Amino acid sequence: MSPRGRRLIEDFLDAMASERNAALNTIESYRRDLEAYQEFLTGRGVATTAASDEHIRAFQADGSAAGLANATLARRLSSVRQFHKFLYLEGRRGDDPSLSMQGPRRARPLPKTLTEAEVVRLIETAREGHDAKDTKPAERLAIVRMGCLIELLYATGLRVSELIALPKSAARTREPLIAVIGKGNKERLVPISEPARAAMLRYRQLLEDLAPARARGPWLFPAEGESGHLSRQVFARDLKRVASAAGLNASRVSPHVLRHAFASHLLQNGADLRVVQDLLGHADISTTQIYTHVLDERAKAMVRDLHPLSDEED
Repeated sequence: MSPRGRRLIEDFLDAMASERNAALNTIESYRRDLEAYQEFLTGRGVATTAASDEHIRAFQADGSAAGLANATLARRLSSVRQFHKFLYLEGRRGDDPSLSMQGPRRARPLPKTLTEAEVVRLIETAREGHDAKDTKPAERLAIVRMGCLIELLYATGLRVSELIALPKSAARTREPLIAVIGKGNKERLVPISEPARAAMLRYRQLLEDLAPARARGPWLFPAEGESGHLSRQVFARDLKRVASAAGLNASRVSPHVLRHAFASHLLQNGADLRVVQDLLGHADISTTQIYTHVLDERAKAMVRDLHPLSDEED
């Protein structure tokens, strides 16, 4: 990649971070897509400021030939569009070659979820060994931490990035709410159930008893590593182990699936879609509308059970 091409990408990413307050994960996604785009152009001897719509189509065709999924191709095209729009608005080139581009049609899949019974089984399995006398201290701490993570995630519907980066002050609150810093550094208050709060207090007390040096750090879930807190990869890996022990298909269980279960079960039990939007931290109601299949089923059940003529023959 040419130095100029790299500089254009960095300028775009800086603008996304400062002007749009884009999350770190979003920035890294843009970076991967645009570096692939720049490498493609460089391989054909084309400067970014000279790329045409035909070059963008060729880039997409190259990705399709490599077996990339439609969702990935659509995301890459979105990154390229944003990039070229930035270059045009900043006067780096006189046109936007991406305006005529249409991305692959994306079917919006229903979110994977778990039944209420499956979540209960997962939580009960995670609690096993909490009080075993013959368990080594480090192993017991890991078990209690895992149980806390699962209960807290299902009780709040937090994003995994929000969960693992909770400050230790979250365990000290006496209110049924915790403050969460979400996407774009936006803060929101999330209700927390008493069982989840109790699990949090139990874990923190055990951490202070068994690993006081780690407990002095700023994070609720401290760990070795650059961030200083538990990584999403470790949590996802350990969650699959608990799922297998609970007799569930581990491929169906992830932190994101527990977040979906939180939302789906609330809606099934009568919660309003707008309330769920706020709890999930969605900026736009359209993002929450992936759960409308739950509302459709609830509406059918209401007509079946409540309509005065529902039992009559046609």
